[in-house]
Amino acid sequence: MWIVLALVSAFFLGLYDIFKKKSLEGNNVLTILFLNTLFCALLFIPFIVISHTSGSLLQGTPYFVPHGGATDHLKVLIKSVIVLASWTMGYYAIKNLPITIAGPVNATRPVLVLIGAVALFGERLNLYQWTGIALALTSFLLLSITGRKEGIAFSRNKWIWCSVGATVMGAVSGLYDKQLMREMEPMFVQSWYVVYQCLLMGLLLFRIYRKGIEKQTPFRWVWSIPFISLFLSVADFAYFYALSFDESMISIVSMLRRCSVVVSFIYGAVALQEKNIKAKVLDMILVLAGLVFLVLGSR
Repeated sequence: MWIVLALVSAFFLGLYDIFKKKSLEGNNVLTILFLNTLFCALLFIPFIVISHTSGSLLQGTPYFVPHGGATDHLKVLIKSVIVLASWTMGYYAIKNLPITIAGPVNATRPVLVLIGAVALFGERLNLYQWTGIALALTSFLLLSITGRKEGIAFSRNKWIWCSVGATVMGAVSGLYDKQLMREMEPMFVQSWYVVYQCLLMGLLLFRIYRKGIEKQTPFRWVWSIPFISLFLSVADFAYFYALSFDESMISIVSMLRRCSVVVSFIYGAVALQEKNIKAKVLDMILVLAGLVFLVLGSR
């Protein structure tokens, strides 16, 4: 069941990336990021309120938000900071990079999760896992060569570094999530972390606008913005419940979620008609092959 939930999460993550790309075109990044956190919070605040005022209505369902202590809320707040850092860098990257480049870069996240598991938990890699890492690194190298054809130098392009930073912080979040799911209910984590994100992003945006930063990029409303929050919330809901199963493995869940790159890649190739698609297909195949070997080695 948890594998199915991970694949469901991957599909909606792909849709999330598509609508994020569409919304960010020529738009103000931080305002859209704030609206995303706001809409996500508005989706979950009713569950928090109902659970705390009329708990019997949701008790026994996956939508019940249990009470948590100060320590629990602090741990969720830490997660909010990690994810917000990842999102901020990721939003700038996907706005300024072709989605057929940003997507495969982000798809290397499971490699970082696996390396983190080795460093933090003392896990040892087998031949399948080393093969998966080698394929993922090869795909990144080939992607950098493809990027040069589009005038994107991976070593000097700040948006590539934003994408890499977002991937690293996302891997940190993934490792942290598994620990949280051992201690808390999925709905508690998801509900409160989006609320804290909204509050943090609101404070950040207020300070930035007071200083006049980013006013050169005006915000404009587009119909795709609410769908960012909707698809992300569904993807995260499936993700947290996948991790709540005792037999679930964060390494495999993280790998399966990266299959979202297929959805966003097809959109970039068909709808956006981005360049060098044939070369990028090879890059993506290597990423997916690397994920397959990582899954085989983690079973």
